[in-house]
Amino acid sequence: MDVSKVLFISQGIEPYLPKDEISAVGHDLPQGIQEKGIEVRSFMPKYGCINERRNQLHEVIRLSGMNLIIDDTDHPLIIKVATMLPSRMQVYFIYNEDYFQHNLVKELETETSPEDNDERSMFFVRGTLETVKKLRWIPSIIHCHGWITALTAIYIKHIYNDDPVFRNAKVVLSLYDDETLAMPLNSRLAEKMEMDGIPNADLAGIEGKEVGYTDLMRLAIANADGVIQHGKNVSPELIDFAKEQGIPFLPYEERENYIDAYADFYKSL
Repeated sequence: MDVSKVLFISQGIEPYLPKDEISAVGHDLPQGIQEKGIEVRSFMPKYGCINERRNQLHEVIRLSGMNLIIDDTDHPLIIKVATMLPSRMQVYFIYNEDYFQHNLVKELETETSPEDNDERSMFFVRGTLETVKKLRWIPSIIHCHGWITALTAIYIKHIYNDDPVFRNAKVVLSLYDDETLAMPLNSRLAEKMEMDGIPNADLAGIEGKEVGYTDLMRLAIANADGVIQHGKNVSPELIDFAKEQGIPFLPYEERENYIDAYADFYKSL
């Protein structure tokens, strides 16, 4: 396919979070794709540990102000943005004080209040997609990194499938090593997603149960258009499940420049 714009949705991006596998990819991959002449946008949560002044974040008033209803409760959506130097790549931050701390904290909210992670993920994914709609920015590829992004594909497939911004977009999921949840997601996750309009039949794997990491990623894989094994030690269960789906799958390889391989993978979808 012709790839002109790539949307990156990431659990974390360096330097806004300390360097780990996901935050390093969140930094390097969009910049590498941008250097190939492809337009990119990156989104991540605005965690409380991110110093807004030091990182020069500012609110985008024209994008903020929408309320997202989750489990019959309104949650205001606040959008902040920063420009990463020297690439001048824009990074958008999804914020709401119900799910992310206002004051600087040392640990991520996903660790300190894991009981809210189901709604935190729903809010982040929906907030990102609604913001992209407001930007009227039409991505060819949506590339997801980290468990907090795992609901993206199913929302695209069932809620945003007729929207002209997302109608032709392909969702790619990267699988990483050693991802864990501080605690399983709430057993009402499927119920809350049904309230958003997700069909019950597509939530059978998580309905009425506490949702662990493997359950969540199986749901993501089942609705994705392509899967990349980024980590060397990804769960064999998830790799086998991805291959069973009959969708394009890029296995792990030792690569000096994985960015070229990922760019080629995008074009193959």
